[in-house]
Amino acid sequence: MKRALATIAIVTAASGAAAQSGFETGYNTYGVPGMVDMPNALVLPDAELGFSLTQFDGTLRITGAFQILPRLTGAFRYSVIDGFRGRGTLYDRSFVLHYQILNEQSVRPALALGINDLFGTGVYSGEYLVATKHLGSRLRATGGIGWGRLGERNGFRNPLGALNDGFETRPGRDFGVGGEAEFDQIFRGDAAFFGGVEFQASDRLSFAVEYSSDEYSQEVGPSFDYNSPWNYGLTYKVREDLSLTASYLYGSTIGVSLTFAANPKRPPNTVGLEPAPYPVTPRASVDAEALGWTLPDNGNAAIAQVRDVMEADGIALHAFRLVGDTIRVEIENQRYRTTAQAVGRTARILTASMPPAVDTFVIVPVVLGIRTADVTIRRDDMEELAYDLDNTWSSYARARFDASTTQLAPLGEIYPRFNYNISPYLTPSFFDPDDPARFDVGVELNASLEPVSGLLFEGAVRQRFEGTLDESTRVSNSVLPKVRSNTNIFQRNADTFMTYLTGTYFFKPAEDFYGRVTVGYFETQYGGISTEVLWKPVGSDLALGLEANYVKQRAFEQGFGFQDYEIATGHASLYYLFENGFETKVDVGRYLAGDWGATFTLQRTFKNGWKVGAFATFTDVPFDEFGEGSFDKGLMVTIPIDWVRGTPTTNEFNYILRPILRDGGAKVNIRNRLYELVTDNHRPAMRDDWGRFWK
Repeated sequence: MKRALATIAIVTAASGAAAQSGFETGYNTYGVPGMVDMPNALVLPDAELGFSLTQFDGTLRITGAFQILPRLTGAFRYSVIDGFRGRGTLYDRSFVLHYQILNEQSVRPALALGINDLFGTGVYSGEYLVATKHLGSRLRATGGIGWGRLGERNGFRNPLGALNDGFETRPGRDFGVGGEAEFDQIFRGDAAFFGGVEFQASDRLSFAVEYSSDEYSQEVGPSFDYNSPWNYGLTYKVREDLSLTASYLYGSTIGVSLTFAANPKRPPNTVGLEPAPYPVTPRASVDAEALGWTLPDNGNAAIAQVRDVMEADGIALHAFRLVGDTIRVEIENQRYRTTAQAVGRTARILTASMPPAVDTFVIVPVVLGIRTADVTIRRDDMEELAYDLDNTWSSYARARFDASTTQLAPLGEIYPRFNYNISPYLTPSFFDPDDPARFDVGVELNASLEPVSGLLFEGAVRQRFEGTLDESTRVSNSVLPKVRSNTNIFQRNADTFMTYLTGTYFFKPAEDFYGRVTVGYFETQYGGISTEVLWKPVGSDLALGLEANYVKQRAFEQGFGFQDYEIATGHASLYYLFENGFETKVDVGRYLAGDWGATFTLQRTFKNGWKVGAFATFTDVPFDEFGEGSFDKGLMVTIPIDWVRGTPTTNEFNYILRPILRDGGAKVNIRNRLYELVTDNHRPAMRDDWGRFWK
């Protein structure tokens, strides 16, 4: 066996056509829906997220794919190609879009359009139009036409030339720095046919045979032989989330494929392991005297009892005021992923602990001293809807959401608060041209102090134990101020270092406005002062923000020292929340290298807390001055820890995957930006999460 081929993918559920036939959509060697090396017209399940590693003679491909919409698949790929064009090893990054124009019906096949390497260097540049049809429950056939490198084998005159003779010629590419969309390339030049069949022998075993139109003309050489256009694949499903594939490619290469599938909608552990919520108690069953409300102590004993019950349920009671028939409580969610669940559990507790005369609950979620919204719930509605099977929408429609303008004095037991934690850390680094994967492991001590409401001091120190980040010796060739391209110098100059040390004050200057001032060491490379103001009405999908920072670059040792570089940066931001969990953000302003421009971010949040998104930054730095990659861009993923372990927690795993880190479009990393703090506690997010109100 010349080299193993491995594919590791994180995915979700079965696709529409696959669900009908019982024949799942697979990944090809490019990490997108396909047969062996060629694409098919199928799509992955909506929201499927996949990470694949593919290796065969002379080629290593690492791909992250995401089913952005039910018909649209996107992928980012990092490749290492030995002997490319006889020049040695090439490190390449590329993007893929795969769109299903028509889904499969009883007679009609599925039809899809794809573009490979849209923003890359052109190594994998190629387009295709492909159709796939299931012939029963165990067999499906695929046929398509390709352009670019998919138009090499037995290529013929481009049929699109009949529309415009400009399609007949494909401009040459110099395999440059990439990052630019080469629209003058797509669907141009010669075309060629490809196709194949896939057969599912059993629930665990499937076969694929295909005719490829890709001749691998750029890779053919000492490390790769092309002898035949036929490829063969054999896949065995070891278990629900693990498959093993053996492939024979181009008459010369035998490989092995390993696919791991995980579904954001199918947690790896049993969900709902949290204790059952307190039952809704009819007020007729509430004994105010037994609860302590009739004692001559201003209700202190009863309030203490409420606080203890809420604390046991993972909710901190910050403040409490009972006036007439209305109870107002300020709470902090310390356990549940969604604020809606914490609000629902609080309302349940209040039905059992408030005097019968109380008709209205005003529940105020508090985050780092910020009162984010007043959620008003009628006690009668809790009693009426508690056992209604269709209570989710009814209870949301009857709740009221208002701006929080009243601030109560906090209970004496809340402040000051001190917390600390010691835990291991793992810092991965991908796509270094000298080594595609590096990492560091060690231990981190972090601590926080809240002396009063709205004031937070926090910091963290790391001790590195082992890793390879310090082995990167690549020298930055940037013509811009080296605001990020010297990251490897920071990584190799200290085994013990301070990651951050800040003091932050949060405040509300007016209704619908939130403010933040942060001073200190923001991250491993920058410190200074940061100010931010956010306008975010409680019921609005729209928010506007303004941030201004004055920062200095930290010393490479990441202690208390600074270097000479300093700059004022800042951005005006627009946020908008669409339906189906889609959220967009546009930042316009000045970046760390002094460049001016904008960052565009699109993110999708799922009901289970998963978030997947992408961003791109364009500034007044020309692409050639930016260097490799042409502009800053990346993918973002957030995985809630409760999805992984099955028990409730507010913790989550966040990672940003960048093709390459350069100096253009660089921003300072600051903890506790306001939008992320308050938006989950406002009506649009509560609406999306209200299904957990009764859990």
